[in-house]
Amino acid sequence: MISRMNRSTRRLLFLLFFLSGFCSLVYQVIWTRMAFASFGIITPVLSVVLSVFMLGLAVGSWAAGRLIGPWTKATGWSAAYFYAGAELTIGLGGAFGVPRLFRLGEHCLLAAGQTNSFDYLFWSALVLAVSIFPWCVFMGSTFPLMMAFVRERDERNQESFSYLYLANVLGAMSGTLWTALISIEILGFHLTLLDAAAGNCIIAAIGVLLGRSRRPATVPSTPTAAEENRPVMVPPFQQVPGRLVQWLLFSTGFVSMAMEVIWTRAFTPVLQTQVYAFASIICVYLGATFFGSWRYRRDLRNGRVRALATLIFLLALTALLPAVINDYRIVQAAWGELRPVSALILLASICPFCATLGYLTPGLIDGYATGRPAEAGKAYAINVIGCILGPLAASYGLLPWINERSALILLSLPFLGYYWWVSKPLPPLHRWGGGLIVGATLVWVAFGTLDFEKSIVRVHPGPSTVIRRDYAASTISVAGQMGDKHLLVNGVGMTVLTPITKFMAHLPLAYHQGPPQSVLIICFGMGTTYRSALSWNIDTTAVELVPGVTKAFGFYHADAPRCLSNPRGHIVIDDGRRFLNRTQEKFDVIIIDPPPPPQAAGSSLLYSTKFYELVKAHLQPHGILQTWVPGYDISLIQGVVRSVCDSFPHTQCFAPVQGVGLHVLASMDPIPPLNGTQLAAKMPDSAKQDLLEWSDIPDAAKYIDRVIAKGTAATNLLNPDPEIAITDDRPYNEYYLLRTWKLF
Repeated sequence: MISRMNRSTRRLLFLLFFLSGFCSLVYQVIWTRMAFASFGIITPVLSVVLSVFMLGLAVGSWAAGRLIGPWTKATGWSAAYFYAGAELTIGLGGAFGVPRLFRLGEHCLLAAGQTNSFDYLFWSALVLAVSIFPWCVFMGSTFPLMMAFVRERDERNQESFSYLYLANVLGAMSGTLWTALISIEILGFHLTLLDAAAGNCIIAAIGVLLGRSRRPATVPSTPTAAEENRPVMVPPFQQVPGRLVQWLLFSTGFVSMAMEVIWTRAFTPVLQTQVYAFASIICVYLGATFFGSWRYRRDLRNGRVRALATLIFLLALTALLPAVINDYRIVQAAWGELRPVSALILLASICPFCATLGYLTPGLIDGYATGRPAEAGKAYAINVIGCILGPLAASYGLLPWINERSALILLSLPFLGYYWWVSKPLPPLHRWGGGLIVGATLVWVAFGTLDFEKSIVRVHPGPSTVIRRDYAASTISVAGQMGDKHLLVNGVGMTVLTPITKFMAHLPLAYHQGPPQSVLIICFGMGTTYRSALSWNIDTTAVELVPGVTKAFGFYHADAPRCLSNPRGHIVIDDGRRFLNRTQEKFDVIIIDPPPPPQAAGSSLLYSTKFYELVKAHLQPHGILQTWVPGYDISLIQGVVRSVCDSFPHTQCFAPVQGVGLHVLASMDPIPPLNGTQLAAKMPDSAKQDLLEWSDIPDAAKYIDRVIAKGTAATNLLNPDPEIAITDDRPYNEYYLLRTWKLF
């Protein structure tokens, strides 16, 4: 990289930026998950975290590039000292400041209304920004600060940005893998943040040592003969107009980060959980970017950097590849027992686009800046400004109105325009041939591919399929030919019309000592539990995070208008945990129906010990909690039961009337051993009629006995290991790969 700097120093700088990128992505992954916990598991939260993260990088890069020269001149200090100070600040703020600011912001926002209100969306975005922005500014400052140090050692260097960028991207990819796949599952959020802070402190200490060992630029370190004879690498694209470079940098940042949000939603039906979907996409994105940057560095050394028109053509073409590969027919062909193959195919589809970006971005910045920290900071800031606006545009401007495939088509169009502009010097055959290839691909994606939503509509045409989109998610309501109905959110099946959801209401209400007067239902689903609770003629409150889910109520139940007009019923759009934090009301029964799969992002927030303590505070005397655990993963069931038992002294578990899963009832008072006849006697006639609506048994007592007969004490389901529990710091159900692979 640096012709007048010895090899060991070059390697040390590479290591520093590898570790810096590693720590930065540790923070981003954990901050995102903590933001879900504090502000709701909705797409805008993810977008704001990504955008503010990038905004801080842009401001820090621009400001440090402008200021580092005057700072070093005024103080006589090496730029390495300022770099060390930035890394130390990142460690302290990232590990200690952000979690505390999130908790403070969560408390302050309790009065901001429901999560679908403009006030809440605006103020939560502002709180998120204030919480993470300062530390991201220092992250962005590291590039121009270290480039200034490089200039202190070698004034001739013109391509230090791409070398540091290469190391940083490799570290970021490694940090994502380590955090999402290993560290959180083993250590939890708190210890993982402390490890990242320790890494920043090590970087800061080495930065101080570099500053102390600085030599004046006029007295360079003695190079070896090989280093002395190594030619100076001349950055490409220096002849490209600066305005065009700026627009290209902005557009690539905007499109790539908008696509990252869209990929996360589009790939979730195959990757299943948003936790690993988001982490996998980031990891593959960074890995392919690293490969592209490495190829750029290799071609730069050999003097064979690819032409700008070729790179723009590749961007225009490969931007559409994920939409081509995410064809339902292709995914289905590798489904069945080979679900991981489908996931790998989808993830591989973003690699060519990301690799091309990794090649083009450092090349554009090298050519624009030619080693000058101020110009590099400006160019990098322009790129990051695009990265800021991209996720916001995807979440607020595209996904609430159009599907993922259409959004990818729309985002690819600027690259076709750029190709037409920069390809003017090419022979007409080459120019028109490239344009026709991209155009044909666009037409195929628009009319020939079959994405998940289109496949659902094709199988169930007409009014039997209804798609609703909003800021939180895409909701699909499906009615099958046999009368079965399904609810899907972001392509993941949530629930069907099943008597299990009726028992979620009737079982705890019947067990309650004395006539119950109020019930809270967290997670609305199809509204079956809400209908069942209203059949008791009691005050019924339902909390749902996704507005489109509640709007689909009438699709599943013909009597939805009557339920909605019932003065004793109330539907609130909010995060269930946040609702409990901001209400003073107490309930006789609280029903929790977390969304499947039980490994879904943020689902632990409805399974953790802290949440159950919050539920306990909102139960009336003799109140009962009912929580539902879908699936048959015994270790997950044991984790949920342990968390419930740690909060409530009396628990009882029941297998469902059909299928797999577990009803868990808990109370501060003993739960009496009642039979079906005794429980049915406590139910009003309207509740019995509701319970038997889909039953093949006409007697409520006998129907209830089906479930009671499969009851067991919760202590029989506890794992001897007390660590098998779900906490806020260690979401046991969300991070599970190591134990699934039997590595931990």
